[in-house]
Amino acid sequence: MSVNILLGLQWGDEGKGKIVDFLAPQYKVVARFQGGPNAGHTLEFDGIKHVLHQIPSGIFRAETKNIIGNGLVLDPIVLKKEIEGLAKYNLDLKSNLFISKKAHVILPAHKLLDAAYEKAKGDKKIGSTLRGIGPTYQDKTGRHGIRMGDLISENFKEKYQEHLKRHARLLEFLEYDCDPSEMEKEFFEAVEYLKQFHFVDSEYMVNEAIHSNESILAEGAQGSLLDIDFGSYPFVTSSHTTVAGACTGLGIAPRHIGDVYGIFKAYCTRVGSGPFPTEQLNEVGEKLGKIGNEFGATTGRPRRCGWLDLPALKYAVMINGVTQLLMMKADVLNEFEEIKVCTHYKLKNGEVTDQLPYDLIEDVAEPVYKVFKGWNKDLEGITSFEDLPSEALDYVAFIEEETQVPITLVSIGPDRKQTIHKSELALN
Repeated sequence: MSVNILLGLQWGDEGKGKIVDFLAPQYKVVARFQGGPNAGHTLEFDGIKHVLHQIPSGIFRAETKNIIGNGLVLDPIVLKKEIEGLAKYNLDLKSNLFISKKAHVILPAHKLLDAAYEKAKGDKKIGSTLRGIGPTYQDKTGRHGIRMGDLISENFKEKYQEHLKRHARLLEFLEYDCDPSEMEKEFFEAVEYLKQFHFVDSEYMVNEAIHSNESILAEGAQGSLLDIDFGSYPFVTSSHTTVAGACTGLGIAPRHIGDVYGIFKAYCTRVGSGPFPTEQLNEVGEKLGKIGNEFGATTGRPRRCGWLDLPALKYAVMINGVTQLLMMKADVLNEFEEIKVCTHYKLKNGEVTDQLPYDLIEDVAEPVYKVFKGWNKDLEGITSFEDLPSEALDYVAFIEEETQVPITLVSIGPDRKQTIHKSELALN
């Protein structure tokens, strides 16, 4: 059976956690393929809000195997706290949580290096979450990282000390006054705690599931516009957030990819620094943020808000080969008399284009908008596409026409039940 992939098409925070949880009953396996504790996937059901950082969002479904793939970087301290936080729900994580031996480990010094690098950038900082993600991926590509499989090797402490010395020299060079050993006690306690769980060769596990005809959903983190290659560089994350990242982050051959579910908000948000052409630094942006409760699930930072950016969305659809679009938080637009969509960019040289330019900061002068009449109606209680207001259907139809991809799901609230979907959104 093919592997279906679910990923964000904007700058993250699109609502992936809710959709993975919603779709999970259709899948035997849910696997995360990149990112780390900088991700915050929010799920809400039975009146309770849950935020997952490193654990796949299928964890609340007892019959689903949840795999943390080799493409992730894991913080043992955060993972331990995350697992302990789930204890009250009586989940059998020793049976349905599997951790790739090839996933890299975030060491205490990585977080300090993250802060040191950010401080050194001064007013050009990128808005890092300071979770140690970037420095860990740097060590990975530099070919001297520590992987989860090393935690259970006899010479782990020796490897750790080698890394500590190297990191200490880097911190000294960056003139960052700190003591990397301060977090060591908590780190080593977390390492011992995690040894009770399954450390696996996840690439074999995933491919065995494929050949056994088990249904698999690959879950991405962040969003396509934060991809290290195709995002708004250098204001990006350190991993591949696109479909290609599922192949390298899980060991899946491209021929095994089935549907690609692309998630986007009915408007746009962004956390941290970086270009955001449709950002609304006015009452509209404040209203979107207030109604949408736009605060980072991991950092708590307020998200910047703006109108839907169609050139960016079409770009993300293109590079991911999206087959189905899932529109989130449509209910946030309930109270707007008019809704704008950016259809083109006017560049600084006067050219008007619907393509994403090389540099969103240097090249884009202003967005060009199309204005829609708002539906100005509460969507609560609506359970079918046909019952959506005509204005909402017009909005959906316009996006479908522009992207040439069907919207098969519309979310009208944070709860599992507040989800409208077409019959096409079924397991293929």
